[in-house]
Amino acid sequence: MRTVIFDLDGTLADTSRDLIAAANACFEEVGLGLPLDPVTDATTAFRGGRAMLRLAHERLGSAADEDIVTIQYPVFLDHYARNIDRHTVLYPGARAAVERLRRAGYAVGICTNKPEGLAEVLLGRLGVRELFDSLVGADTLPVRKPASAPYRAAVERAGGDVPRSILVGDSETDRETARAAGVPCVLVTFGPAAAAMPGLKPDALMGDFDELHALAERLIPREAAE
Repeated sequence: MRTVIFDLDGTLADTSRDLIAAANACFEEVGLGLPLDPVTDATTAFRGGRAMLRLAHERLGSAADEDIVTIQYPVFLDHYARNIDRHTVLYPGARAAVERLRRAGYAVGICTNKPEGLAEVLLGRLGVRELFDSLVGADTLPVRKPASAPYRAAVERAGGDVPRSILVGDSETDRETARAAGVPCVLVTFGPAAAAMPGLKPDALMGDFDELHALAERLIPREAAE
């Protein structure tokens, strides 16, 4: 079965405002204000909680060592879990594009560096969990993207075959994951890091989810290689 695997944050859903709010809460509760901006820091949000915490410390002039970030990270996760879908929305056309792939006989799954439990909750809140045949998160396996193992697991758990799959993402991490797995990569150009996507040299760029079906048809072989 031909398979399309998606990243989650910044690819299927704009989660940046809720992520930044959770990181800011770690500092606000100790009287340090709101060091991160929900618009200008969206790119950092899609790089994960630790990246946001490091940036916040830099803004405050208190370069945090990794021990401090490690202590703060569970606090960030707690804030995020309690407010996971206040502002998060699917990108326009995302649901329709996934449904079209399923009708055309594709398997679809998610490979994300968000913890699996949080990804499950968010997809359920957004009402789309049942559309995906697999979900592999940052803590599903001992390794995470850009290692190829999480991607391969997402394809296989969806019932697909890695050589007949593609990864749709929004970052250098996704590009490197696809390269490690030996599969084509499509990077989206509607997120905050859009200008950087062409320089990552993906197999295709996608500016709108209406383009996805045609890209999948072009990039994924119909028959397995002999």
